[in-house]
Amino acid sequence: MMKYCLNPNCHKPLNPDGIKFCQSCGIKLIPLLRNRYHILQPLGGGGFGRTFLAEDEDKLKEACVVKQLAPQVQGSSALLKATELFQEEARRLQQLGEHPQIPTLYAYFEQDNYLYLVQQLIVGQTLGQELQQQGLFSEDKIWDVLSELLTILKFVHEHQVIHRDIKPENIIRRQGDRKLVLIDFGVAKQLTTNSALHNTGTSIGSYGYAPIEQMKLCRAYPASDLFSLGVTCFHLLTKINPSELWAEEGYGWVTHWQEYLKFPAFASIKLEKVLSKLLQKNTEERYQSVDEVLLDLQQKSQSLPSHRYKPPSVPFANAAPPPVPFATVAPSKIQINRRLIMWFLLALFGLSVVWYLNRYTYTTITGHLGDVNSLAFNSQSLSNNLASGSDDKTVKIWNIQSRKEIRTLSGHSDWVYAVAISPDGKTIVSGSKDKTIKVWNLNTGKEIYTLTGHTDYVNSVAISPDGQTLVSGSYDKTIKVWNLKLGQEIRTITGHSGAVLSVAISQDGKTIVSGSKDKTIKVWNLNTGNEIRTITGHLGDVNDVAISQDGQMLASASDDKTIKVWKLDTGMEIRTITGHLADVNAIAFSPNGEYIASVSDDKTVKVWKLDTGEAIHTFDGHSAEVYAIAFSPDGRTLVSAGKDKTIKIWQLP
Repeated sequence: MMKYCLNPNCHKPLNPDGIKFCQSCGIKLIPLLRNRYHILQPLGGGGFGRTFLAEDEDKLKEACVVKQLAPQVQGSSALLKATELFQEEARRLQQLGEHPQIPTLYAYFEQDNYLYLVQQLIVGQTLGQELQQQGLFSEDKIWDVLSELLTILKFVHEHQVIHRDIKPENIIRRQGDRKLVLIDFGVAKQLTTNSALHNTGTSIGSYGYAPIEQMKLCRAYPASDLFSLGVTCFHLLTKINPSELWAEEGYGWVTHWQEYLKFPAFASIKLEKVLSKLLQKNTEERYQSVDEVLLDLQQKSQSLPSHRYKPPSVPFANAAPPPVPFATVAPSKIQINRRLIMWFLLALFGLSVVWYLNRYTYTTITGHLGDVNSLAFNSQSLSNNLASGSDDKTVKIWNIQSRKEIRTLSGHSDWVYAVAISPDGKTIVSGSKDKTIKVWNLNTGKEIYTLTGHTDYVNSVAISPDGQTLVSGSYDKTIKVWNLKLGQEIRTITGHSGAVLSVAISQDGKTIVSGSKDKTIKVWNLNTGNEIRTITGHLGDVNDVAISQDGQMLASASDDKTIKVWKLDTGMEIRTITGHLADVNAIAFSPNGEYIASVSDDKTVKVWKLDTGEAIHTFDGHSAEVYAIAFSPDGRTLVSAGKDKTIKIWQLP
């Protein structure tokens, strides 16, 4: 159990168990806040404080969120204001937390001169993350968001509270029941009297989302929250950041916001009218209460045709066909419309069948603060534990079944490019841009030793099947072979004329394969370091190499957008697989040797049949380039990660 230093000025707050004072700043460590809350890792921070993921020891280690007030401000008035806002957040949560879609306050206390707030952990994705990963929201989805958030806001406003910071990042779609949860009441304001409606104090909120009266006049009303809700819907419909429009045009952009929005053909003008009233620059011209909006929504829903097309709730469902007229005034057209109805229903049924046959499910794990570059499964773990390396300089260990982080390994001073787990499941190895390789105890997270010797980035690491030997590839154009148990270098292998981007070891432990920026693949004798052969054929950097479980096949991925499959013992090319639209960054053989999975800068994950080269699955949930791929030991799960800082878990049919 690692201990986290709660000194806001500590630069290396993570400490091993068993010590009483922080190794970095010397402050006395607190094992359990209030003798019950164990801090696990930071979740974020800002000018007024920090947020941590924690476990409640009194509730069977139930996960929760701990906020610490640690304002980075100068002057007594600023400190007083920060303290006041923090206390108000606790009061708001205590007051509003009975609503099932608002986090519950668990505790509020002072310890060692810092204020702490403990609240319910909401597991899920923000609407901002959902937008990035699934694309523009459809009109139907916006109606759903409006309806659900308005009911929450009605409860908030009835308790005389204004949220003052509604935006996609403060709305989470809860993982379990898929309901929306409104979070972050850190700047919410209590309205105690009618006069308070006109003088709420401080100019606060998020630029672009907060209305003019809130940012310039230091005033906030229920209508102010409704403006922010309208801006949120605009953002979800267009993917245009309102703060950028605000920076360019001030509040002038809301007078012509429709110019940025291209409604699909099937959408009625009614949503545009609702949003227009939400987005009025002048407060008095807006909806004044949630009830007014709900009344309009009710009227709109009654006037909308009940058959309105709703796409399947899958990540790529953001478009829909135009509506079919279901009734006209002219009796002569009724028969035609009935036929159109019939064709529409048949088409809709066909779309449903196609979607069902091609369905796939995935979940997203977040936690890294930088690009995720590498993934490795622990083959000895019953829960299929996974390791990931990231640009945030950490290695994280995850429980795939629960989708929860087990621990974070910190120690590298730069990006982590590569991770590998030993066959016995006891050791994890990481390679970094800091030119070092670190060897860790997987069960405790403690560093065993650091291997130095490479003179440039360490891009790839691989462990032999017997767990005795480690191989690393580097930008210094060399491959190094190490005794993993002793932490000693055995030999350095040279031969590539460009950076070594990937290394792999055959299952019999006799052969090393390497891929390089020099566009070649080289096969080496692991015991002697002698080159066996050089394989050519790719027209771009060879980013990754993989060897099948039976040791017969070698696969390679390249910047030339192709995957090539070779006979390992002869170097003969078997086939070239095409289909990706950009650089192919990583590949993996399925445990049964029948499939290859690949990821690319084109943001997709693909699964191919090895014997034919046919693509049987294309997964498109990532919002940016994908860098890493791994099959679970049982072959039923595929995991990918990349530039969007997320790890995605795909359940294969």
